[in-house]
Amino acid sequence: MRIRAVLFDLGGTLVDERDFGRWIEVARRLSLELEGESLAHAYGEVQVELDRAPPPPDEETGLREFWKRVLAQSSGRPVDAVTAERFLAGLRESTLPQTHPLFSDARRCLEELQARRKRLAIVSNSSSEASARSILHRAGILDFFERIVSSGTERVAKPNPEIFLRALARLGVPAEASLYVGNLEHTDARAARAVGMHSVWLHRDGTGFGDDPPEITSLLEVPLVVRRLDGSATGSARAGPEHR
Repeated sequence: MRIRAVLFDLGGTLVDERDFGRWIEVARRLSLELEGESLAHAYGEVQVELDRAPPPPDEETGLREFWKRVLAQSSGRPVDAVTAERFLAGLRESTLPQTHPLFSDARRCLEELQARRKRLAIVSNSSSEASARSILHRAGILDFFERIVSSGTERVAKPNPEIFLRALARLGVPAEASLYVGNLEHTDARAARAVGMHSVWLHRDGTGFGDDPPEITSLLEVPLVVRRLDGSATGSARAGPEHR
């Protein structure tokens, strides 16, 4: 079956959600002194650790645990759940709209998929659909997407299969005719594959040689993956009558 829809994660995949300057400032108000390099290193390491761990009972617990570990590792001192909660509250205090830079390979990827008449959607662990739409609008790519499914609005988060199934149902596309693209191996790529979708792991710092799940290092590879999947589907369809 040819690919009819490509679904994307948002933060870390299409837009760069890292805001080290803001995080350092909020931490400083809590008497935590952080440096950019150590914070960046801790952020990446903890993201990988928690991606491999069993999913938390709810998204808020997961966020608190994530920042508790990041702050402790980057500051070199213990951080309790209360401090992590205060850090999260500090991040949410700002009334300024969230603006995240678009990764340099994102727009060309979306344009190529659109030119191939692929339907596009977002499945994101984010605070709300409205927030995700705002981020996409400010990045200048909102109009590419037919559907936006956010864990905050749906009250269900990746890797729970339900959030993928809801997105597919709203598109009216079967899992086997879809491709999911995300920057986390388990929460994104493996979780999408578990519901029958094709998936790729966008591992920007990787080698691109992994095949379980299939690994890419740039969004510019996504149209190539789609062409290969479409070619395989066409090849299978053409080969069928020869064996009747």
